[in-house]
Amino acid sequence: MQKNNKKIIIVGAGPGGLTAGLLLSSKGFDVEIFEKLSVPGGRNSSIDLKGFKFDVGPTFLMMKFVLDDIFMRAGYRAEDYLNFTELSPMYRLFFNDYSIDIYRQKEKMRSELEAKFGKSDADGLDKFYKEESRRYEHLMPCLQKDYSYFRRFFEKEFINSLPFFALGKSLFSQLGNYFKNPEARLCFTFQSKYLGMSPWECPGAFAIIPYIEHQFGIYHVEGGLSKISEVMAQLITENKGKINYNCPVKKIITQGKKTTGVELENGQKYYADKIIINSDFAYSMANLFNEDINKKYSKQKLKNKKYSCSTFMVYLGLDKIYQNIQHHTIVFAKEYKKNVDAIFSGEFTEKDFSLYVRNACINDTTIAPEKYSQLYILIPAPNRNLGSDIDWNKMEAEIYKKTISILKERLGLKDIEEHILIKKIISPTEWEKDYNVYYGATFNLAHNLGQMLWFRPRNKLEGFENCFLVGGGTHPGSGLPTIYQSAIISSNMIIKEK
Repeated sequence: MQKNNKKIIIVGAGPGGLTAGLLLSSKGFDVEIFEKLSVPGGRNSSIDLKGFKFDVGPTFLMMKFVLDDIFMRAGYRAEDYLNFTELSPMYRLFFNDYSIDIYRQKEKMRSELEAKFGKSDADGLDKFYKEESRRYEHLMPCLQKDYSYFRRFFEKEFINSLPFFALGKSLFSQLGNYFKNPEARLCFTFQSKYLGMSPWECPGAFAIIPYIEHQFGIYHVEGGLSKISEVMAQLITENKGKINYNCPVKKIITQGKKTTGVELENGQKYYADKIIINSDFAYSMANLFNEDINKKYSKQKLKNKKYSCSTFMVYLGLDKIYQNIQHHTIVFAKEYKKNVDAIFSGEFTEKDFSLYVRNACINDTTIAPEKYSQLYILIPAPNRNLGSDIDWNKMEAEIYKKTISILKERLGLKDIEEHILIKKIISPTEWEKDYNVYYGATFNLAHNLGQMLWFRPRNKLEGFENCFLVGGGTHPGSGLPTIYQSAIISSNMIIKEK
């Protein structure tokens, strides 16, 4: 490894910051990371409670090839540090009176569709693969480039991709090209939750997400996905990089339009040649910069942007392993569209909601004590900008009660209350307070067309000479693989500038 005399400071040890730190430290840059929490990962970290290890946020890995590429760029093999298990079925979906397993294997998936929805929708699977593979081939290169310059839109590759953006179509309507039954479509559109959006509002271009899952599969990482963060932090340290935990950054130090360093909450100041911001985008713009020099992202302008939904999290440690539920399970609200519409209009009722459950202990014995297990439960909820009148502290008990009821009635876990040893809740309020997530919008800025590509905050922060962004709030967007890609883009820009 050749030593580089450029000093890089990274604000936040989330997956974007760690990826950038790994890539740059492997190229000899002098990397120093400042992290608010006591562990690496941010929303991709873990919570350890009496032997139960819970992922805070992401729970499965799609586009594994992006992670493999990062390790390869840094001179490693991911398999030497992480154990991967491809999941089949990928997940089980529960509608009102039936469930369906979702497979990567085409024939198994076709059989499930035909059994539940009939031959016509089963036949739609072939068209889905054919059409969405073309979309993937055209759009993926667009997501791998930086959009620091508007001229990107005039490049031949981008112009050729325009027909595949499905302009004017939602994800739900786009899937109507293949599947007529509304619930068949939901089997391929619920993935909009990865972006914190409604399938009826999410742009049709994101039909590539279910295609990517069905084409490349989804994986569990032994020890939980937070293990990726832990390994990256370890390798950064081995590369002579430094990670400072329990060190929240108070502000970015600037000289005119040049960022020169960071000031910590304790008053200490550190200086560098380049600054990378991995902390939540809107939080960073609102709190780490003086508004008079960052007018593009004033608090009023940030308020006017569109944000993803939030999540209400329930983590349960059990003295029992439930073998009868899948690794990944999604239970749709009885009135699913009504539930989704309510979330994005700032309403929420504890009487009927959807939830996602991860039961990883059926495949991974390392995340709970022997013969015990843990459940990770995610409930989509309004962010504070939408649901400003919601008092989550008052609603917490009723939401938890309804969650247990759904586990009992919809998933058949009749005796679950007898086996709960550990319970932890993270509400939208805690996301905002403890993790600095602006408005508690867990999936960051929304992915409407007005906040994509050049129109999304760019990897090199506009108006500043040497400040770069990584994470879900910049291009290409939220979700673990795209956050990794943001770090690849920003790191490449820094390497080329050296």
